Amino acid sequence: MKMSSPEYLEQAKKLSAEEQERLLSRMAGKLPRRLQKDKLSKEEALAIQLEIEDEQLHEWRARMHAIKAKSKAEAEPKVKAKSAKQAVEEAPAAVKAAVKKAVAEKEPVTSAVQKTDSPAKKVASKKKTLS
Repeated sequence: MKMSSPEYLEQAKKLSAEEQERLLSRMAGKLPRRLQKDKLSKEEALAIQLEIEDEQLHEWRARMHAIKAKSKAEAEPKVKAKSAKQAVEEAPAAVKAAVKKAVAEKEPVTSAVQKTDSPAKKVASKKKTLS
């Protein structure tokens, strides 16, 4: 038989009638039956229920902290992926700058820049060479 600790017994004594009724309505399992069979006093049953709810609250908080930590750990790689994606998006600008620089200096365009040409331009250049 589970007995409540003295601190929860004091808390149960301080509850108003409305708070006691709410707490009694949340009781589950064997506790309400023990109260009905007069194996427990009303104050002892309330104290036990307070203790149970307090334990459940601590367990819930621990689970929520674990869930938040897990979601935060999963979110961090996504942030890194965004920065890599931005680098890929910025690459064409760098290629354009290299082409402009090569044109200004009248140097041949490098093969890396030629690979970035669109397929339509390649087809047009092949048609010109075939004619």
